[in-house]
Amino acid sequence: MDEPRRLLIIDDEANMRHMLSLLTGKAGYTVTLAENGQEGLEALTRQEVDLILCDLKMPRLNGLDFLAKVKEIGVDVPIVMMSAYAAIEDAVEAMKAGAYDFITKPFKADEVLLTLERAGEHLKLRRENQLLRRRIDDLEGTRGLDGMVAKSSVMLAFLKTAVKAARYDITVLITGESGTGKELVARGIHRESSRAEKPFLAVNCGGMPESLLESELFGYVKGAFTGAEKNRNGIFQEADGGTLFLDEIGELPLGAQVKLLRVLQEREIRPVGGVRTTPVNVRVLAATARDLEEEVAAGRFREDLFYRLNVIRLHVPPLRERLEDIPLLCTYLLGRIADKLGEEPLILAAASLGILLRYHWPGNVRELENVLERAAVLAEDNIILPEHLPENLVGLAEPQQPNFATALVTFSLKEGQRELEKALIARALVATDGNKTKASHMLEISYPSLLSKIKEYGLY
Repeated sequence: MDEPRRLLIIDDEANMRHMLSLLTGKAGYTVTLAENGQEGLEALTRQEVDLILCDLKMPRLNGLDFLAKVKEIGVDVPIVMMSAYAAIEDAVEAMKAGAYDFITKPFKADEVLLTLERAGEHLKLRRENQLLRRRIDDLEGTRGLDGMVAKSSVMLAFLKTAVKAARYDITVLITGESGTGKELVARGIHRESSRAEKPFLAVNCGGMPESLLESELFGYVKGAFTGAEKNRNGIFQEADGGTLFLDEIGELPLGAQVKLLRVLQEREIRPVGGVRTTPVNVRVLAATARDLEEEVAAGRFREDLFYRLNVIRLHVPPLRERLEDIPLLCTYLLGRIADKLGEEPLILAAASLGILLRYHWPGNVRELENVLERAAVLAEDNIILPEHLPENLVGLAEPQQPNFATALVTFSLKEGQRELEKALIARALVATDGNKTKASHMLEISYPSLLSKIKEYGLY
């Protein structure tokens, strides 16, 4: 994606416009100038811009009024306001009205360039976020499993098989590590099946006492046990015509396994305490994080039930095998988190995404969602930065350790100077725990220069 470099500068002072034009032009911006807010609006009708640098106090439409007009006409780019120190309250009001940031006059050249660079990065991230959102919408429209987003070949192949399996009224065994989204797959299969208009019920076989499991699954008749004061339907009857998802099927007690096998074979259930059977029409989807072949070999799971469940097996890939899906997943999950919190979706900074891509994700997508939800609560200015991520993740992205010996290997003064500079910057980043502002002071260079050198030397 192209860097945001088209800049509109609005200021009623000719000297200020000239100075800012020279400064930003040398920094690589394509600059358009306007004397006041009205001229700025007219410029926006003639051409597209990426960033706007606008004075607060101007004739013929001041900065605050210009900001309101820009929002009215639907131009959505970061606007940096300039104000004298005495107008600081107006600048704060401009921020509340939607300005990205403000700088106070007189200002240093580095301050202007750094603020514009941050605004440009914000815009770039927002545009990438929008592209990812459109990509997710396209994927959801064609793949058919709601909430399952992917671009990796391994996950696309999985989704293709899952959609095909959904069309046939057969038993499916969904395997995969904890947190990979097995229930999400089951719900997607149900929605893609001919039973979509009928109930979908889920039962955690490992989260229910064995003494209650049978009555919950198959129901009971009045007087079957103490407290059974009337007949009660079980989950199989409640799901009649629809789909029943048996999660953690590997933890089902052996006694219940026998009765489940009978239901799958005969398509009928017998309530606890009952003498008559009741026919049921239920599609069963089962899931487990255990290796059922090992459970069968150990005698903890019935072999005949395993083969009855394992008509089609879908193994959900762990997140570490589909890291290229993380940008899409982050955009999708941040949208869902924003709906939950009642806020606008947050933007994931490039440095934060890099940290997420380097992590091994033992908790899979569930862990990723928890990390993002935590970050959404801690984040400010609508951007998730590395400091908003858990320490165990950020620790993987510590700056490279300095290596002064490398500078002494070469006889080239130019190459040796580069290696020494790289080592000193790395040393400063380590000493400040990655705080670039403190590191720039230690190195006695400007913050923008440090950012440029970090990028040049790959010291992320």
